[in-house]
Amino acid sequence: MQIHHDITKLPKFTNAVITIGTFDGVHLGHKQIIDSLKETAAKANGESVIITFHPHPRKIVSSVITGVRLINTLDERIELLEKTGIDHLVIVPFTDYFASQTAEEYVRDFIVSKFHPHTIIIGYDHRFGKDRTGNFRLLENLSLKYTYQLKEIPEHILNAIKVSSTTIRNAILQSHIEEANIFLGYSFFFEGAVFHGDKIGRQIGYPTANLKSTDEEKITLGDGIYAVYATVEDKTYKGMMSIGFRPTINGKLRVTEVNLFDFSEDIYGKTIRVYVKKYLRSEVKFNGLEELKVQLHKDKEASLLCL
Repeated sequence: MQIHHDITKLPKFTNAVITIGTFDGVHLGHKQIIDSLKETAAKANGESVIITFHPHPRKIVSSVITGVRLINTLDERIELLEKTGIDHLVIVPFTDYFASQTAEEYVRDFIVSKFHPHTIIIGYDHRFGKDRTGNFRLLENLSLKYTYQLKEIPEHILNAIKVSSTTIRNAILQSHIEEANIFLGYSFFFEGAVFHGDKIGRQIGYPTANLKSTDEEKITLGDGIYAVYATVEDKTYKGMMSIGFRPTINGKLRVTEVNLFDFSEDIYGKTIRVYVKKYLRSEVKFNGLEELKVQLHKDKEASLLCL
């Protein structure tokens, strides 16, 4: 897959078959569109092209930006899309200027001028251009003028994608990680930088890596204890993770801690990736560290059973 960040330096595509979207999550619903994209490109002896945007358009065109919480960071999206086998990923810098184009300018100066598409695959409810006035009907009306074919993504697939995306986000927020993973088609993951904590875990035999998310827009899991895998410098370890306020020690801040099994290296300052497999239990306030230690032993056994 070729990745293009500069839309002023795009190659000359051969019979480009394009689709446009955020593709947040790159989940099973998205993969139906991607399969159609690749199949159509193969029939046209052309190249499959996904066009996506960064930052998220809502950050530019919406007055309310605090609600933008994404299943994937941009780098994660790139990684997941690369696995699908498409030919090109074009990441368009979404700016005020780009958003100010009229719908007709968007089609003429961006879609046609940059891609010369053989086929555009798009949903019936897709909106584009200033004030989102462009739609499928406009693309249909312009298809003869600009000699591209237009293929509609069926409504039932689009609805399934919307439901899946909402379901995944809600499941992650509510700690229903197994449900989220089913819709994703892979284990939800995130990356965090390891920083120094109060080292209470070390005192009771369960040292933890305290993590700070590397992307503030990444969606975060609900509080609780989870079974996880974690990748540290290309090696993968089994482990368990706690997210919450640590009520046993009267914690005041929400923290994410990962205990890696059979691991004793110094990883402060390093970034690790955590794959979340199963929700084990909610946070509980125990009567002291010894009682907590007993529970952590049970959590470790439960984690090992499902990893």
